[in-house]
Amino acid sequence: MQVGSISGAAQVLHISQPAVTKVLQHCEMQLGLKLFERVKGKLYPTPEAQKLFTEVDRVNRDLQSVRRLANSLRDGAAETVKLVATPTVATTLVPGAMTAWRKKYADMRCQLATQHTREIVSALLVGEADFALSLQDPRHPGIQCESVAQGPMTVIAPPGTWPAALADSPLPIAELPTRLIALPEDDPLGARVLDACALIGRDVDVHTIVQTYHLARSLVESGAGVAVIDPFSAATVDINRVMRRPIAPEIQVDLFLLTPNSAPLSLAARSLVDCLKVAARNCHAISHS
Repeated sequence: MQVGSISGAAQVLHISQPAVTKVLQHCEMQLGLKLFERVKGKLYPTPEAQKLFTEVDRVNRDLQSVRRLANSLRDGAAETVKLVATPTVATTLVPGAMTAWRKKYADMRCQLATQHTREIVSALLVGEADFALSLQDPRHPGIQCESVAQGPMTVIAPPGTWPAALADSPLPIAELPTRLIALPEDDPLGARVLDACALIGRDVDVHTIVQTYHLARSLVESGAGVAVIDPFSAATVDINRVMRRPIAPEIQVDLFLLTPNSAPLSLAARSLVDCLKVAARNCHAISHS
């Protein structure tokens, strides 16, 4: 069917033409169907052969997939490591961690995605992700949650907002600028900052609402205002374009590793988790250097 002739089939299969003819005759006898008609020395598939070929071709592709899987299992590279992270974590920690992980698992398939925490829980429970990273604990009975790094919420502002000598020094919450770039009111981290302001009677006006801390950081780097962002985004700012100061008293932020209760991580996935932990610790060190 694929090559159009007995001789072509013999060449592809590396056997003689009589052997191909014998196999074809045996197949037709087993099926009780005529598969080819010979017209002027050429073979033409019958309608029955056309219908059978469609199904046999599908089975053959499935068999090839099984063979590839078997070879991959034998070589230890069959799996796909599936990581999903919130946008902030994906843009700050994942690239460096992936670079380090690839030195050990150069050929391993890896699937990366970004979602918000609510969607991350669903992805973990239905097997669309092996593990996830988030700045929130979803508190779900089917999800294991482990804190792998910590850091303080940090104020970032255009150069000149404070004297240069105060860069990276703690900023008392009472001195926080009252007009901010911030995430929507339902953002848990932002809500902690606003609650801390409310406790001391400091009114804050959110004049620009954004969906991610990464976008807030970009706006501040462009000189569009002041923002309070997570420590991992703060650690990766361009210090030539932004000043940063952790809030005092500290509002600690955890980076959480989320995994489904029923699915232990593979060795490759655990190795990527280790690289992510190192990247998170390095971020924390940078932000306090």
